[in-house]
Amino acid sequence: MITGVHAIMFAEDAEATRAFLRDTLEFDSVDAGGGWLIFALPPAELAAHPASDSGRHQLYLMCDDILSTVADLEAKGVEFTSPVSDEGFGLMTSLRVPGGGELALYEPRHPLPPR
Repeated sequence: MITGVHAIMFAEDAEATRAFLRDTLEFDSVDAGGGWLIFALPPAELAAHPASDSGRHQLYLMCDDILSTVADLEAKGVEFTSPVSDEGFGLMTSLRVPGGGELALYEPRHPLPPR
């Protein structure tokens, strides 16, 4: 039986990305050896969307109040790369991950599965 999901972020500067996840987003972690941190994540959900380019996957961070979360993260120095936009199904923005590109931040409006 499936017991969880192990997601991987590939980053040009993995140390900067790990520091961001640990210090800025405050995700708990364990050292799997040699500084390879494995981070605990909040509850997750998985959706399957139709696409013409099969095999593409995306990772979104979720929150209950996007405006408050953006303000909290900006106070920690996080750079947002797009304004909050209303996508109908939820509110979205994107933030820069030091050493690791961007992540979307999402406040869903759709029903959430039981956790």
